[in-house]
Amino acid sequence: MASITIRNLDDEVKDLLRRLAAENDRSMEEQARVMIRAAVEGQLGPVGRIDQIEKTLRELTGSHGPATPVAAVSSQIPRGTLSGKRILLIVGGGIAAYKALDLIRRLRERDAAVRVVMTAAAQEFVTTLSVGALSADHVFTDLFDRNDEHDVGHIRLSREADLVVVAPATADLMAKLANGHANDLASTVLIATDKPVLMAPAMNPKMWSHPATRRNRATLQKDGVAFVGPAKGEMAESNEAGEGRMAEPLEIVAAIGALLDISPKPLAGRKIIVTSGPTHEPIDPVRYIANRSSGKQGHAIAAALARLGADVRLVSGPVGIADPAGVTTQHVETANEMKDAVERLLPADAAVFVAAVADWRSETSAGEKIKKVAGEGPPALRMVENPDILAGVGHHRKRPGLVVGFAAETQDLVRNAEAKLAKKGADFIVANDVSHEGGVMGGDRNKVRIVSKSGVDEWPEMSKDEVATRLAALIAKRLKTVVV
Repeated sequence: MASITIRNLDDEVKDLLRRLAAENDRSMEEQARVMIRAAVEGQLGPVGRIDQIEKTLRELTGSHGPATPVAAVSSQIPRGTLSGKRILLIVGGGIAAYKALDLIRRLRERDAAVRVVMTAAAQEFVTTLSVGALSADHVFTDLFDRNDEHDVGHIRLSREADLVVVAPATADLMAKLANGHANDLASTVLIATDKPVLMAPAMNPKMWSHPATRRNRATLQKDGVAFVGPAKGEMAESNEAGEGRMAEPLEIVAAIGALLDISPKPLAGRKIIVTSGPTHEPIDPVRYIANRSSGKQGHAIAAALARLGADVRLVSGPVGIADPAGVTTQHVETANEMKDAVERLLPADAAVFVAAVADWRSETSAGEKIKKVAGEGPPALRMVENPDILAGVGHHRKRPGLVVGFAAETQDLVRNAEAKLAKKGADFIVANDVSHEGGVMGGDRNKVRIVSKSGVDEWPEMSKDEVATRLAALIAKRLKTVVV
């Protein structure tokens, strides 16, 4: 059976795929697979299954008969904030340099132009050939290259971009910029640029936590350099883990988009608290009480509010997803820790309580792992009620002007949400059905109802990112009439 490869498609089809992929945060290959799968499942139209598959494949390949005009479809798809933007990517020398290849690809999918500067150390990890093929441009490596420097190349590189991105940003590159060193092409470009700079640090946890690196980061932030990451996790080195992993390419893309986004910022100057994820209530050093919340919806809401210009303070329980770009995040474990963190952040203009806080906890937590004893049943756990964070803030003397709660229910959704609205002192409740059939907890889609004193507004099912965007717009609209 013949295979379809992206490189064999005509330019218009590739342009359509690139735009769709960027809109959905997918690679072009993944977007093509999704479209074909949708055809197989009969989701692209009312025609018969085989005919739909054939029609979709014809549209994808532009062969064997008439197809939908791709240019017409492309014009209906927003190009996004990165379309036509010029990104100068400086690749530092670290094992995370391999991620720069995917970053280039993701930026090109979003119609950004990418030029790349590679340090000598970076070339030990990835080749200029690979980088040049993905960026479709010359790769710059040497400050004293006669061909590149005939027109003061390093100055031109530093000024022709809309944004300079350093990924991975090694301890060495951070130190050079923080202290004004310029002894190679990368550091010279960084000193010479008059454009915004975004750094994505990547290094061993010990290097990241070293006082010198901390001082350099503080200096760079004071100088206006933006940062994305690093994240916590396993390192490339054996038995090494901690904070120091470079942010994933799509996280960096989101940070780039936020820095280059010049759209109106209706929440500029507003401080908003968001809670997200579950809480873990310890039973002993090994076991805890928790729930299935992934944090996806709360993190998406925090990111959407930040995109509208808000100063977002996210208090997150234990989750397996990255901190959202442009958001100040504090990590907690228990309900009591979350309550204390939220109260320390008051006063605020608004607070959005998305976290699925455990209602109960064990009254005591054993200092050692509770062992099974032959012939004896399980130990009795005496449960006590956790603090009600939403109600506490809803009735707090420093209550924000707008308080939004979430109701995760498996039955009587609206009735329970209305009861919660009256009891908690919230302005409105976002109610969602989290029964097993809905697949909301841990999933990527959600269907919510906005419950307020004025009634119930039912939203259609959409992605959690779309819910977040729509909710952020609603909060911005409500805050226009709120005086704090």
